[in-house]
Amino acid sequence: MISYLHGRLAEKSPTEITVDVNGVAYAVHIPLSTFEAIGEVGGEVKILTYLHFREDAMQLYGFATSAERDLFKLLISISGIGPKMAQGILSGISVNELKNFILHGNFTALMSIPGVGKKTAERLVVELRDRVGRLEYEVPMKEDKTAAMRSEALLALTSLGYPRATAEKAIRAVLQGSDGSALTVEELIKRALRHTSPTS
Repeated sequence: MISYLHGRLAEKSPTEITVDVNGVAYAVHIPLSTFEAIGEVGGEVKILTYLHFREDAMQLYGFATSAERDLFKLLISISGIGPKMAQGILSGISVNELKNFILHGNFTALMSIPGVGKKTAERLVVELRDRVGRLEYEVPMKEDKTAAMRSEALLALTSLGYPRATAEKAIRAVLQGSDGSALTVEELIKRALRHTSPTS
C-alpha cells in the first residue's frame, strides 16, 4: 500500500496531479479541496494517498489531509459510492460540513451535494453516523457562528444557480481574506458573489 508520495509537483489540474518521485511520475486523482491546498507546479509536495484496485487498473487518490482520506475511505465503503463519486462529493463540500450533515441526519443538505440522491443520503446517515462520530480529525468540528453563516451563504448561492463547487470556493476565498466572525450572512453572500463574477 502506498501511504503517501513526496516529490516534485509536475502537473496540476482540479481533478488530477502528477507527482515526480525520483524520476517516477505518479498520476493521482484529487478532490477540489486538495487542489486548492497544494502548492504550485514545480514545487515540493507531500500528498497522502489511497490505492484503489480494479480488475483492469490500479488508481491512486490523493488528499491534502488525513481527514479527507479517512472520510474518503468511509464513503467508498457505502454501497453505490465508488472512488469517483467519493472524489466528487469531497470536491463539493468540506470535510467538517459533511461530517456535520451526517451526524445530524441533514438529508436536505446531503441531497444538495452533486451526485447524492435521496437513497444515497439515507445510506450515508444510516451507515456512517456512528463511524464518522468516532473519527479523530486534525481540525475539530466547528459548530460556531462562522460555520452557520457558511451553510446559509452556500444555500443562498446554490439557490441562485451557482454550482456548489463554485459557491464553496467563493465562500472559502471570502473567509480566508477576512475575520469571518465580523461578517453578517448578507455581507458574506455579497462578497462571495463578487468572487463568482466573470470580471473578478
